[in-house]
Amino acid sequence: MADVIGFFKKIAPFLAKGLELGGPVGAMAGAVINTVAGTKVANADDLAAAFAKTPDQQKFISDLKASEQQFQLQLKQLEINSVEDLEKIMADDRASARAREMTVRDKVPMILAFGVTAGFFSVLFFVFAHGVRPESKEMADIMIGSLGTAWTAIVTYYFGSSHGSDRKTELLASAGKGTNG
Repeated sequence: MADVIGFFKKIAPFLAKGLELGGPVGAMAGAVINTVAGTKVANADDLAAAFAKTPDQQKFISDLKASEQQFQLQLKQLEINSVEDLEKIMADDRASARAREMTVRDKVPMILAFGVTAGFFSVLFFVFAHGVRPESKEMADIMIGSLGTAWTAIVTYYFGSSHGSDRKTELLASAGKGTNG
């Protein structure tokens, strides 16, 4: 599965990054990919599964590349010219949310994080322990995918998203020491 996801990141980097980041850009990317895949795609794993089920994979790739170009045009209208721009927007959004939470001392994000985490792992435990009826499989897949995506966003929010984020934190900390000392 990881090979397929890496493959999609090479042929459609903006769409893959959009799906990975989620939020409004993720919704835009998902809508574009849903048109190509003919199914609901909520994350990179869903995209890989849709690709695996496609009888004409060359056409799928061709359509995905064309959709990637259209998606890039949409993003350029929003003054987003690179995958790095997408990452910066999402990082800034998370930083703003964290700053708000610290300033307001709002407990709602933490309560929601605990609730989503408990729900996600409860559903996983239930599915593994009891299985899912065939007529409910699609609904269970969507629910688990959505909860997994939400849980990933929570982990990203609370623990950061990349080494680059850690490096930025280090630079900010060292800059703060320079002004105080």
